[in-house]
Amino acid sequence: MSAIKKQLIDEQERLAQIIKRTKQELQNVPEGTLRISKSQGCPQYYHCKKGSSHNGVYLPQKEIELARQLAQKSYNEKILRYAEKTYMKISRLLTDYEDEKLEQIFLSEHPERQKLITPVEATFMQKLEQWIAQPYISKEFSAESPVILTNNGLRVRSKSEKILADYFDSMGLAFKYECPLHLKPFGTIYPDFTFLSERTGKEIYWEHEGMLDNPDYAKSAVKKIELYEMNGILQGENLILTFETSTSVMNTEIIKKLTRRYLL
Repeated sequence: MSAIKKQLIDEQERLAQIIKRTKQELQNVPEGTLRISKSQGCPQYYHCKKGSSHNGVYLPQKEIELARQLAQKSYNEKILRYAEKTYMKISRLLTDYEDEKLEQIFLSEHPERQKLITPVEATFMQKLEQWIAQPYISKEFSAESPVILTNNGLRVRSKSEKILADYFDSMGLAFKYECPLHLKPFGTIYPDFTFLSERTGKEIYWEHEGMLDNPDYAKSAVKKIELYEMNGILQGENLILTFETSTSVMNTEIIKKLTRRYLL
């Protein structure tokens, strides 16, 4: 799902809640409308009902709650009309909107014809191939670091990272391991895994904090998360965080849920 389609769906859901709440508030409201005039600079309220005089019945201060209810009623009716109208517009737009239509038109062409065509936009697979092909220098391993290899022969720093990398490979998810990222004002860090999002076309970073019962490690992890946030990289958007301690191991079901939600 593209970012714009998700935004439309989110907005439609927001409007649906507004419609529901407003309809509830419009139940059992007083009959009629409110008219406001001023006398010597002070507001005066009048209750206008069908069959009453055009100017309405004057509401003294002791009936200010009725005036409030009538004002709220008029406001809610305007909100309801707008929300229902906009909700229907979004529904029609979502009916016609196709996320990947431009890419589908190109991919529907015969493979030999595709070779002769320059698409108006690169397909995601073309973007992904270019992204993967970009060279980078990852963080070096110290001499005492254990040699832990994934099923595809990638060297990682922990058994948990091997589990993650093997799972991503099994799901067909291309990633970069410890690809350098510059974060102001600190400098260069090395996220555990970096992905290219098909939905947004932007990078998503996955950090696995595996020793949170170690005070120094935990302090460093918190500092790193703060650096991400200071640079506009936020959890739930373009940052995925998983955690582990010596007594609380990595939950593979959570890994699957996070992968489905943000990467597939």
